Amino acid sequence: MVGKKPSKGGKAAGPRQATPKPGEIVLLSGGNPQIPKGYGDGPVKAYIAAMPGWKSDLGRRLDALIEREVPGVRKAVKWNSPFYGVEDDVWFLSFHCFTKYVKVTFFRGTSLTPPPPGKSKHPEVRYLDVHEGQLDEAQFAQWVKQASGLPGERM
Repeated sequence: MVGKKPSKGGKAAGPRQATPKPGEIVLLSGGNPQIPKGYGDGPVKAYIAAMPGWKSDLGRRLDALIEREVPGVRKAVKWNSPFYGVEDDVWFLSFHCFTKYVKVTFFRGTSLTPPPPGKSKHPEVRYLDVHEGQLDEAQFAQWVKQASGLPGERM
């Protein structure tokens, strides 16, 4: 039991987590940044800045492509993920960090042509898993433009 202190129940406790300092970003499992819920560009930029390694550059590219394809896009961070929509609280896309990729969620993905490759247990949702160096910007831009014209998901 080296490095672990027995708990009162006799089982070894896990490694102790350091308490984050005020303003410090905590990375959750898979390296997903824990960002407080918020609306507008600020919380989304904070999320992107906190994405680890190459994912931060990818986040900036995704954000810029979405802004280019959907002028005036609404943004928020909810459930530790950036969301994008064309009206308040109605979203067409979000993304989330995982250990080896960034998962983009298209809420009406089955209506996109061609549909993104990742299937979901939700009938209309489709996913795009973006690994380092593998973003097809032209295809992504087409999906964003299409998705922004569809009814969004109210959350």
